[in-house]
Amino acid sequence: MLNNQNRVSNQTRTEKDALGEIEVPINAYFGSFTVRAALNFQLSGLTPSTFFKRALALLKLSACQANTELGLLADDKSKAIQQAIDEFIAGKFVDEYSLDYFQAGAGTPLNMNFNEIVANRANEILGGKLGAYDLVHPNNHVNMGQSSNDVIPTAIRLASILYFREQLQPALQKLIESISRKGKEGSGVLKVGRTHLQDAVPMTIEQEFSAWARYIEKSLNFCRKTVSEMYELGIGGTALGSGITTNPNYTKTIIKYLKKNTQIEELFISDNLFEMCQSCDALGAYSSALRMIANDLNKISNDLKILNMGPNAGISELVLPEVEPGSSIMPGKVNPSIVEAVHMVACQVVGNDAAINMGVAAGQLQLNVMTPMILFNLELSSSLLKRTADMMRVYCFDTLELNLATTKSLLENSLVFATALVPYLGYQVVAELVNQALKDKKPIREVALAHNLMTADQIDFVLDPSKVAAPASIDVSLRDKLQTSQNYKDFLVLIGK
Repeated sequence: MLNNQNRVSNQTRTEKDALGEIEVPINAYFGSFTVRAALNFQLSGLTPSTFFKRALALLKLSACQANTELGLLADDKSKAIQQAIDEFIAGKFVDEYSLDYFQAGAGTPLNMNFNEIVANRANEILGGKLGAYDLVHPNNHVNMGQSSNDVIPTAIRLASILYFREQLQPALQKLIESISRKGKEGSGVLKVGRTHLQDAVPMTIEQEFSAWARYIEKSLNFCRKTVSEMYELGIGGTALGSGITTNPNYTKTIIKYLKKNTQIEELFISDNLFEMCQSCDALGAYSSALRMIANDLNKISNDLKILNMGPNAGISELVLPEVEPGSSIMPGKVNPSIVEAVHMVACQVVGNDAAINMGVAAGQLQLNVMTPMILFNLELSSSLLKRTADMMRVYCFDTLELNLATTKSLLENSLVFATALVPYLGYQVVAELVNQALKDKKPIREVALAHNLMTADQIDFVLDPSKVAAPASIDVSLRDKLQTSQNYKDFLVLIGK
């Protein structure tokens, strides 16, 4: 971070904190705390998202407005702080707020980095000098009535809600719609349904696609429920939930501004701020919902790989778009690259969830210090899933082709209609027909006709697409007629029954 300050030459200013003096780039808006954190924690090279920065800024803005209304912050300081926060939201200090995700527990550097930037800019607005903090102080004014222990968990919740509402949820909804649209292209078209990767019973293409759409929809609904758990906030608890240093009316005042600034009307302050300071359960629950979505996308990606398998020696019931050459050695080979990437993302999100679960369980006494790590994994999972949903929609479902000719051929040469014959001919008889069909490599229809167990019209009636892919009433009179016929009795003798 310090090497990327194009506003900074080799000149420095000297700041003094509880640990002593330290040099800070002369024109930097951050201060001593940020410098120490940047020197200490050079781990991943990754920094919080714009959504977290925005959430933190809106939280700080609300705190400033609350403290001003309560008469604790002078108008001139308040206006300068609010202007600095507005500039932060606009992206003015993007290079100056770039500490590593992995850092001191509870995210104190994330909090103080922001406090220093806003304090220095507010001082500058009021005519003061960077690093002086005589007019606006990072702790006394920007952080008034706050602690990293309530600020960071609250900001994580706000960032997660905002990202879900603005990015992830719309992306998943569009994916669901795309899957459903493509499935309707196969409405009424029968295909082989498979269990244990073996031919099972008939289904329609639309039914297969509808299942994919439905379990993403259900996981999305669960995700919405977990998001609602994050509406409960612990801001105002400060260090450990007691609210020390806050005005008695602080919580009811800040929540008013938070709702206005974030446009999240469902927000409320918890009635037990001690619990909120210690527990990250709501974040763990949200992560579990993200894991469920990842599992859904993983299942779909595996199905698409199998159904696309070929092009000539596999199932090839659908054709995924060709997005890139598939091999460095085999000319013309094209791989299911998109769904392979989906599989990788799903594995990563499941791993992220495991890390979050460990973090949620790591609270000690009055605080859980693992929030920066939880933030990193939540943001990574959310953004990966959003982008993956977009990728699947554009490069899979919007553009894949249904290979109806191959689908029909596989269906006609399979034995999936056997189960539909059971209510009329009985399990044992149909099992024998299946065995003979497998041996002779013939459709079960031909075998049944060869033994005169049913007429062609009767088979067409029983195997009508509207009956085999959905519940259908059994024609009892037809069943009794078939099972009392001489041909049926002769067949039972033939198979030793």
